[in-house]
Amino acid sequence: MLANAKISVIGAGQVGATTAVRIAEKELTREVVLVDIVEGLPQGKALDEMEASPIEGFDTEIIGTNDYKDTENSDIVVITSGLPRKPGMSRDDLLSVNVKIVKEVTEQVAKYSPNSIIIVVTNPLDAMVYTASKVSGFADNKVIGQAGCLDSTRFKRFIAWEAGVSVKSVEAMTLGGHGDDMVPLVSYSTIRGVPISQFFTKEQIDRLVDRTRNGGGEIVKLLKTGSAFYATSSAVVQMIDSIVRDKKDVLPCAVKTQGKYGLEKDLFVGLPVKLGKSGIEEIVELKMSGEELKALKVSGDHVKELCKRVEELKLL
Repeated sequence: MLANAKISVIGAGQVGATTAVRIAEKELTREVVLVDIVEGLPQGKALDEMEASPIEGFDTEIIGTNDYKDTENSDIVVITSGLPRKPGMSRDDLLSVNVKIVKEVTEQVAKYSPNSIIIVVTNPLDAMVYTASKVSGFADNKVIGQAGCLDSTRFKRFIAWEAGVSVKSVEAMTLGGHGDDMVPLVSYSTIRGVPISQFFTKEQIDRLVDRTRNGGGEIVKLLKTGSAFYATSSAVVQMIDSIVRDKKDVLPCAVKTQGKYGLEKDLFVGLPVKLGKSGIEEIVELKMSGEELKALKVSGDHVKELCKRVEELKLL
């Protein structure tokens, strides 16, 4: 376990602020630093969150700041900074603006916390993980993208609703890029160990897969002025929990493929990984159907195009 780990969250918007308070409530660390460029925003949210601590029963300190120096020597840094999606926008539409933001943030992370593990949340996710990796120069096991955990929890929730069962009885996993061509693994989706194909028709399964792929867009359309943050922050904290407690939980995360699953070795794509105190300890190779492998390749090709567009911006 990472004793007394220092965790910093960059970006005090909905995702960042909610992530900070979830970390505190679970007491995964003694200190969470919440950073934002907007003066007063992280300080105000941190103070509000700390005033809830006597009721919620946590002693973790949440520190709001505009100064990256306060993040110095962090063990884990979560990057949430960037523009959120609005109705009618795809994750890809955010590319050029958020590359600049993530680049600037990563430079500060590398300066003040060169030994940290970076978890990227900013969209378009896979391209932003690629950006953070290039800018930081960190080892492959220390740059991780949060997306698969979010997509998987959506898939689980939809399966539970469809079957009318507790979410606790559902297991499911979603791989690939964090976009419309993500790959929910139907073959590994079960209710108490029983494949969902024994509960649902093909039409039902296709509908569940489609809703999962469009889960973020569904929320953006409803909110109108922002994007998802409750489930997003829970997914981030699920990853942090496995790292801090050295649980070695197998979770789907955006990582450098290293050529696994027949993908190009320099791509960052959602794959099942073992997460522990050193970050990514292993990429777990599952036996997948030919159809699923083909879909994963298509998703990887899309990520490759996004990364090509990042390079064309000539910012890295």
